[in-house]
Amino acid sequence: MSEQNVLIGAVLLVVISVGAYLLWPQAAIKNYPPDGTTIVAFGDSLVEGVGATDGNDFVSVLSREIGEPIINLGISGNTTEQGLARIDDVLSQDPKIVILLLGGNDYLRRIPQTTTRQNLATMIERIQAEGAVVVLLGVRGGILRDNFDAMYEELADTYDTAYVSDVLDGLFGNNAYMADGIHPNDAGYALIAERVANELEPLLK
Repeated sequence: MSEQNVLIGAVLLVVISVGAYLLWPQAAIKNYPPDGTTIVAFGDSLVEGVGATDGNDFVSVLSREIGEPIINLGISGNTTEQGLARIDDVLSQDPKIVILLLGGNDYLRRIPQTTTRQNLATMIERIQAEGAVVVLLGVRGGILRDNFDAMYEELADTYDTAYVSDVLDGLFGNNAYMADGIHPNDAGYALIAERVANELEPLLK
């Protein structure tokens, strides 16, 4: 075989590999296709929907968009430690996909970032051990500077989760999208739902 043919073959292999990744990005997500039967949203007030009118929290909007029910296990004020303490509530739902959004209250309470990272990692490990896919949602760790961005990205890379960075990006501080200084309004939650749907919908195929 000539060197030219070898080179052509190598180029074709790269093109096919890249194309396959772009067409089936979920292949890089751990546990895809998932076991389980339900979709669970697990987190704090942003999952519970504080600031939204009835039925307009992002979980409800997302559920309507994908045409599947989503179990809302958000509790306002929860830290990652409190979330970890109730992880069995998530696992008892036989989840196929868990949307995980925790960490904002850790920042507000000045919990060490190493603790936040470890709690999130343990939750991800527990969820993945049950055969479910994790969709990790990032939240800001700071007002002027996001100190959490690198942490969430590292967790997503380490554990091969689906990932949405800073769900409040472009919303925080904008009265058109925020009900108060921390929580979105209906318009803000609609944007969050759209961002999550972009990552979730390919996992449902």
